[in-house]
Amino acid sequence: MMIVRTAHRGDLPSLLALAAKAGPGLTSLKPDAGMLASRLDRVERTLSDAATPAEQGYLFVLEDTATGEVAGTCGIEVAIGLDQPSYTYRRGVTVHASRELGVWTKLETLYLSNDLTGYSELCTLFLDPAFRRDRNGALLSKSRFMFLAQFADRFPAHLCAEMRGWFDETGASPFWEALGRQFFQIPFDQADHLTAQGKKAFVAELMPKHPVYVDFLPAAAQAAIGRVHADTVPARAMLEQEGLRCERHVDIFDGGPVLEAYISDLRVSRESCVLPVTIDDAAHAAMAAGAIPTLVSHGGLHDFRVALVPVRHGEASVTLTAAVAAALRVGPGDTVRVLPLSPKTVRGNAS
Repeated sequence: MMIVRTAHRGDLPSLLALAAKAGPGLTSLKPDAGMLASRLDRVERTLSDAATPAEQGYLFVLEDTATGEVAGTCGIEVAIGLDQPSYTYRRGVTVHASRELGVWTKLETLYLSNDLTGYSELCTLFLDPAFRRDRNGALLSKSRFMFLAQFADRFPAHLCAEMRGWFDETGASPFWEALGRQFFQIPFDQADHLTAQGKKAFVAELMPKHPVYVDFLPAAAQAAIGRVHADTVPARAMLEQEGLRCERHVDIFDGGPVLEAYISDLRVSRESCVLPVTIDDAAHAAMAAGAIPTLVSHGGLHDFRVALVPVRHGEASVTLTAAVAAALRVGPGDTVRVLPLSPKTVRGNAS
């Protein structure tokens, strides 16, 4: 059975193996043992309420309970940009007009921005290609929304998600090659790695302070603005399904879109329910005809768990098999949070 759970220090070797498969562009998952160990230490401090607001972040792993293999990871940063500035490009429009000459032109521009300072951020989503089946990607991605709903008091009002930008068939970022490289004079991977390590001062020092006119960029770079990596298309669709939207911001390195939402407007905040558990294999089998794939979560900060389970909604309780209950560490009389995997309304006691 596949379970998303809170990550701990013992997951370091598994995270290193995943990072080696991720490739360029995933800033927060690099095959760097020191960086990943530091990330896990920061998670432990967050869980123990020992981290400052600027440090706080959570990390989760997708585990196959039958083998113990870690198949993916995802994370949430609580408040970005509080220790070092968080940069995006804000898309804007500049109009140049002359009545005397009868000229009116509208030009798209990119402004270096810190607008998302203090937002929570969905990050570090990666699923091992060998496990990209059986709705594992949806479980991994959407598990974070269950955590946000369960512990809403630990997060600010706004949420964002920086999506991996477009790379061409050679593995290069057209946006970076046309813009970033001109100012940094270093390879994309090196700039990306420095950012992943928290070394962001060079961004302010080297990036242009004036707006960038998009029309001045090559066609391939223009086409990459707001476009996601081919592997990220499903991830973007899932986040938009939950209520996030691309407003005006894109990544400064690869031009990937940044999705945004109020946490209170997310589907999980409006439609998830907290219900008591019934553990009964026979009753669960009898309900199979009316059951739909459902995210079911349980646990505290240290032992939070999410599974994808067939559930029949509209009942007074959630009926689970003994095996699923054990995987979620749920006992009789405990409560769980439930949300259909696809956008549907859950009946019950909203919480």
